[in-house]
Amino acid sequence: MIRLVVWLVLVSLVLRGIIRLVRGIAEGLQGPPAPKLPEAVPLARDPVCGTFVVPTTALRAGAGAQTKYFCSEKCRRAYAQ
Repeated sequence: MIRLVVWLVLVSLVLRGIIRLVRGIAEGLQGPPAPKLPEAVPLARDPVCGTFVVPTTALRAGAGAQTKYFCSEKCRRAYAQ
């Protein structure tokens, strides 16, 4: 009885290995997956030096529709003067 259980476990492990091998070969034949392109992000132009910056990470001055975005503290100070 123990012999039968050992053989069944061994057979199931071998079958799982063969199935994984076949799936891996099938995936490899399909080629590499297409790279995901990053989503477009609207940019804002620094009014002092003209550099385009990402609004979420840029330095800001003003509020609401009057908000200006800057690439550096130097540009923000120059705009304030």
